[in-house]
Amino acid sequence: MSADTLETAPALPGPDIDTPATRTNGGTRRPGSGIAGAALLIALLALGLAAYVAWREREADAAHTQETQARLAAQVEALTHSIEQLRGNADAVRQRLEDNAKVDQTEREEVLGLGERARLLEDAVANLADKRLSGRDSLVLDEAELLLTLGAERYTLFHDTTAAIAAYRLADGALAEVENAAFATVRQSVSAELDAFGAQRGADSNALAAQIDQLAAQLPQLPAPTRVPAPEAGANTSRLWRVLGALVQVRHDEDASLLLRDAGLSRTLAVLDLRAAESALFARDDTRYHTALGAARAQLGAFERSEPHVAAAYATLDKLDQAQLAPAPPPLLGTALKELRNLRATHALRSGVPPRAAPKADEARAAAKTDEAHAAPKADESKP
Repeated sequence: MSADTLETAPALPGPDIDTPATRTNGGTRRPGSGIAGAALLIALLALGLAAYVAWREREADAAHTQETQARLAAQVEALTHSIEQLRGNADAVRQRLEDNAKVDQTEREEVLGLGERARLLEDAVANLADKRLSGRDSLVLDEAELLLTLGAERYTLFHDTTAAIAAYRLADGALAEVENAAFATVRQSVSAELDAFGAQRGADSNALAAQIDQLAAQLPQLPAPTRVPAPEAGANTSRLWRVLGALVQVRHDEDASLLLRDAGLSRTLAVLDLRAAESALFARDDTRYHTALGAARAQLGAFERSEPHVAAAYATLDKLDQAQLAPAPPPLLGTALKELRNLRATHALRSGVPPRAAPKADEARAAAKTDEAHAAPKADESKP
């Protein structure tokens, strides 16, 4: 209740209050007693109003405190719910991590199992490759080894570069059919030997044989000698020997006098020597070839060298004598064959099969053939 309300409110009737101001003699009311009552009433009203205001403020504070507590309780409940959710999520994540760890362990075991299977598969493929070596690949390797042996022996015995190159090319084609990649290095060695053979510059046997045939056909056309040439004095012959030689002359059956008396025999012997040179040409025997040409040159001594046909025959012999039939063998000869045999022996040891002793027998046989080939020219030369 405000002060304006108190001021405008009508005066309420109340009991008469006896005050000293209003009270007169004989019990009359004093004039100041009403004001004191009003002030007391106002004080009481103000006290009640203050108590009411204090109560209202207390009620408001209590309501605010209750609301705050309710709000705090709601927040605490929400936080509790969130914590429960987070705890559930953490449990789920932990469970998922455990599941992932189990899956990783399983995958690791599977990877190890796959690695073991791959190793077993490689072993199986290697065993299969080794078994294939005993079948088709073994036959192809046998063929390649035979061709390489033939090429090397052909060049060793006859120095025939063309035949050796042909054999090596056939061997390279046979090695190309082998499915095992370990034998690829043999093809590289074969290619290196082919290059070495290509660098050899041997004489053309066909062209030389044609020249020998042409010379043998021209020998019957040589004119017969009209006089016996005097024996040539050597550069180291002494004067006493020349004087005695004019008085006494000693001749043998192989001497040039007999050849000069019989030109037909000289032609026949020269043709035979040329045929011997031709046979040595095809055999690539350089020693026999030059020896036969020297014998043919000696037979031409029965004719006069000043004759054009005889001079042409001497020129042809000189040209034939300059040919080199057997060039030096290449240093790589037989490398591919040795490498092939070593690889085959290695695979045979891995597969548990003892290596065959054929290479040693082949080498012994080749050495025997080489010795026979070198001994044949000496036997021919020792014959009269």
